[in-house]
Amino acid sequence: MARAMWKGAIQFGLVTIPVKLYLATESKSTISFNLLHKEDLSRIQMKIWCPVDEAMIERSDTVRGYEYAPGDYVVITDDDLDRVPLKTVRSIEIEQFVEREANQGAVRFVKQAYYLEPDKIGRKAFALLRTVLAEQGLTAICKVVIKDREALAALDPFEGTMMLSTLHWPDEIRAAGDLDLGDEEFEFKPAEKAMAAQLVAAMTGEFDPTQYRDEYREAVRAVIEAKVEGRETVAAAEPETGGKLIDLMAALEASVKATTEARDAAHGQPVSVGEAKARRAGRAGKGSSKPDGARVTAETQVEEKAGAAGRPVRKRKTA
Repeated sequence: MARAMWKGAIQFGLVTIPVKLYLATESKSTISFNLLHKEDLSRIQMKIWCPVDEAMIERSDTVRGYEYAPGDYVVITDDDLDRVPLKTVRSIEIEQFVEREANQGAVRFVKQAYYLEPDKIGRKAFALLRTVLAEQGLTAICKVVIKDREALAALDPFEGTMMLSTLHWPDEIRAAGDLDLGDEEFEFKPAEKAMAAQLVAAMTGEFDPTQYRDEYREAVRAVIEAKVEGRETVAAAEPETGGKLIDLMAALEASVKATTEARDAAHGQPVSVGEAKARRAGRAGKGSSKPDGARVTAETQVEEKAGAAGRPVRKRKTA
């Protein structure tokens, strides 16, 4: 485990639980770039310049200052910040408890997550608090100072420990009302809602984070390797843009078909286009000789109209 980045205590009424904070996440973005001089590709250096002495200085010669008046500064040291007269500098102050499920929206804007590790002397009290929160489905809302800034935070049971998630203050969250969302009120056909629900159902499953990876990082690494080896890189195909979604049902039908076939293939059950159509026809034929409104697809409608007119069937392009 990495070095603790904060030491203090949870203040729970008159109960004090000594704890340490550890970052719960780490960046895996190992690809970094250096700034080079465009003319000769030499790596540039970032220098710290003092305009009064007209000379370069070392970073160790700098201090932290606050401009309290134009051109006037006061120096603030780490010792000054440690002596800030606020309890949350060295403690996680629990303000209240809220029901976890009912308040998910209020704790949605998370900044950073931390694991808590109790000192030996506080393990029993720590375990008791974690157990009560878990059994009653509660989240502890706290305040704590981390990295020279007081943060609002949520404390939740997590595996064998608890996780502290720092949150944005309410005045840091932009209002969704600033967005241009339009004022139209849409009406949906029963068939559209049914097909959308079918698509959602086809894409619903248990979340397994091990099934996901940072594909962008891998793609950037492939581009770098290609350029090092003198090979050309092939750009991804541009998505189709500019076309208006004329037939929502056709797009939903195509999405359901593609998603279902991909899911079946992933489970070792390859499905041909003909088999997929046969399955759809079989499902639509159950209970009646003709599909009901929720099952009539845009593709079926196009085929029926074309057949009735004696014209060859032309497949509609889907979004």
